[in-house]
Amino acid sequence: MSPPTRATDPWRAPRPEIGPKPVAPPLGKRRAVFIDKDGTLIENVPYNVDPALLQFTANALEGLRQLDRAGYALVVVTNQPGLAAGRFSRAEFARLQRALADRIWKEAGVELTGFYTCPHAPAPGPALACLCRKPAPGMLRQAALAQHLDLKRSWMVGDILDDVEAGRRAGCRSVLLDVGNETVWRMSPLRVPDHRALDLLDAARHIVARDAALPEESLECAPLSLQ
Repeated sequence: MSPPTRATDPWRAPRPEIGPKPVAPPLGKRRAVFIDKDGTLIENVPYNVDPALLQFTANALEGLRQLDRAGYALVVVTNQPGLAAGRFSRAEFARLQRALADRIWKEAGVELTGFYTCPHAPAPGPALACLCRKPAPGMLRQAALAQHLDLKRSWMVGDILDDVEAGRRAGCRSVLLDVGNETVWRMSPLRVPDHRALDLLDAARHIVARDAALPEESLECAPLSLQ
């Protein structure tokens, strides 16, 4: 059975507006799950831009379905230092991005809300290379502004502690996929996940159950700033 017709393409340039500009929905009304790409959503093949090598991690598609049915906006946020290193071009990565989004739609019936990429190389030592490369929260904040997302009601899911820290710095809650991809374990209060999960489906079940049981007012807290 083929999936329903896609309503929109989140990465296609919008047509020029005619007439009055529509009023944007108020900020802070949508909750989201930010999802790391390599090692979380798909198997990590270093510097891969070949769509034929895309392979979803265990139970990833069912996890996306459950989050989508629960009403979460789904946003991929990914560090891609291969762009800065010249391992592949922006056009090649854009082709992979489109292929990934199309497969998610065709195989899970889920449309991503957005896909955000940091193209910068990591800085030497503990310094931050930029404001977008995780563990910095820039991609999450950019998505929240563009897609009208409520960060305090949102989650970050990833397979390493840099993902956890990015979510915490943005004011989100976080889930670490405990799949063996974190090898450094450099700990700090910002790098402690709210939950550890076996895979994306396990994470989705926790997120949906946790939010169903948690009063909205208990989420009223200020986001952690980037120091």
